[in-house]
Amino acid sequence: MFTRFRRKRHNPILRNLLQETHLTVNDFIYPLFIRGGEGIKNEVNSMPGVFQMSIDEVIKECVVLKELGIYSIILFGIPDVKDSVGSDAMCEHGIIASSIRAIKEAHPDMFVVTDLCFCEYTDHGHCGVLDPVLETVDNDITLDNLAKQAVIHAKAGVDMIAPSGMMDGMIESIRMGLDKMGYSHIPIMSYSTKFASAYYGPFRDVAESSPSFGDRRSYQMNPANRREAILESLADEQEGADILMVKPALAYLDIVRDIKENSLLPLAVYNVSGEYSMLKMAAKAGVIDYDKVMMETMIGFKRAGADIIISYHAKEVAKLLNEE
Repeated sequence: MFTRFRRKRHNPILRNLLQETHLTVNDFIYPLFIRGGEGIKNEVNSMPGVFQMSIDEVIKECVVLKELGIYSIILFGIPDVKDSVGSDAMCEHGIIASSIRAIKEAHPDMFVVTDLCFCEYTDHGHCGVLDPVLETVDNDITLDNLAKQAVIHAKAGVDMIAPSGMMDGMIESIRMGLDKMGYSHIPIMSYSTKFASAYYGPFRDVAESSPSFGDRRSYQMNPANRREAILESLADEQEGADILMVKPALAYLDIVRDIKENSLLPLAVYNVSGEYSMLKMAAKAGVIDYDKVMMETMIGFKRAGADIIISYHAKEVAKLLNEE
């Protein structure tokens, strides 16, 4: 045999030299869920190790994150009062705007991203203003509100906007709204290909964002559609998105690779709540080596083409990487 692949695997130093895909702490954005009050840190039963926190506790959490080398976070708000249009999301004194200001004051070196949507802020749990006739989200009215929300976040000091509602034209509307108010420097990381997935279940526990009726299939994507998934991301690129995203990640790595091969923009994946909780529950049942499966999963995201990984595992991954 002239070709022996094992020749390159025998020595561990040579294996490291030839490793094609690498994972670093800089690849990660860590999600944080913020609610009103003080001294609040409530663990979510369906997501062990994930908490709803008040702003003061988030400030403390940022210290822990920076000690691990994680300087990028994405914020989700849980307002005290919800209404039909998600007014708290468009208020300069709302939970997210207040959180941005507090975090940037205490940790100016933290890169703060905000999830831009309305499902956590509306009393019906859908991602925008409802059309009473069609009983789904009114796309174009919601576009105006998304632009208002983005400007509120920009005024508070956000570093990047991440719209997740899957409204048609949302990137163009947000980009125009930001640019008009002098925030052309703020990048947009679009949830450009977001599927109507059953993997989101535990997230709705922590974000308190379950729809009060129906589901989100009229605006989130059919998990069966590959070509449409590529088109969605390419459309957001044309509208001015700076970074694209695939959500969820684990069951959609073919889509990650497809988009990577069709766009030169950076690509993020969201390692969602259901993916996280499955590993946690499997570890609790003793059926997997948790650390090894977690790291193998992260490498899989990078190998498929992800430049950025949004993950609840980020702190655990950072600890393991720092031990190497």
